[in-house]
Amino acid sequence: MPSSNHSPGTAWAFEQYEAVRYVLPQTEFPASSKIARNLSEVGDSIDTFLLDAFGVLNVGDTAIPGAVERMAALRVAGKRLLVVSNSASFPTPVSAEKYRSLGFDFTDDEVVSSRDALKVRLQTQPPILWGVAGMRSSELEELGVDAVLLEDDPKLYQRAEGFILLSAGEWNDARQTLLVEAIAQDMRPVFVGNPDIVAPRENDLSLEPGFYAHDLAEKTGCAPVFYGKPFSNIYELARDRLGTVDPGRTAMVGDTLHTDVLGGAAAGFKTILIEDHGLFAGSSVAPYIAESGIVPSIRCATT
Repeated sequence: MPSSNHSPGTAWAFEQYEAVRYVLPQTEFPASSKIARNLSEVGDSIDTFLLDAFGVLNVGDTAIPGAVERMAALRVAGKRLLVVSNSASFPTPVSAEKYRSLGFDFTDDEVVSSRDALKVRLQTQPPILWGVAGMRSSELEELGVDAVLLEDDPKLYQRAEGFILLSAGEWNDARQTLLVEAIAQDMRPVFVGNPDIVAPRENDLSLEPGFYAHDLAEKTGCAPVFYGKPFSNIYELARDRLGTVDPGRTAMVGDTLHTDVLGGAAAGFKTILIEDHGLFAGSSVAPYIAESGIVPSIRCATT
């Protein structure tokens, strides 16, 4: 496993996603993609936009140039907007407030997160003590279960009756080793609140909970359960939030092939890949599409 201080690049991240393709949804894709400069050029064919956050609305703590104005223009045109994000570190209203601080006008009800999908599942679980890979600011009490933050005390890893990988913001190799050892000694359920392997930041890509979940599975034989894109649970929440939509005029907009495009296609929606700001920033995306066979309906340079 690379060090958590490692700064993975696009090619490395693509290889990691391809290596775990067998656990991702299977679906079909169009033979080729239409090309557009930005979302304003596709509005005639799309009524509802499901929007990834990182790489589409923002990169790290910075709004993508033109994204705020584009969202406002889509609203004026009568389009429906819903943020569908694998952001699990904080409760969804906190994420919505972040988007508003960047200049967007999304309401709390217009944001659906992988954390929300995880919470739906936790409500059906017997009451147990969950050990959580998260941050001190992750508001674990909001999950609605008995949960303890996993840091550097090995005893907490032994006490936990199940594990949740919520955030990698304060996770490190030493803590991952403690988790691997605990699972190897006593197999327990592992829920993953963010399936992403990496996420785009201002200057690099960060390792995310999905990376550590796949590492855990490889080393222990456990079978983590993922909540969020590309898995169906988050799209079911999105459908519930939106009500009736025409799948042929609904598009998942994202910066990744294996989460946004694959997940959106598996949910029956059109897909739009943003190329210039997220995972493929500075790279030619065509070779990755050809190698993976994951073909977006539309390719846009920017949001």
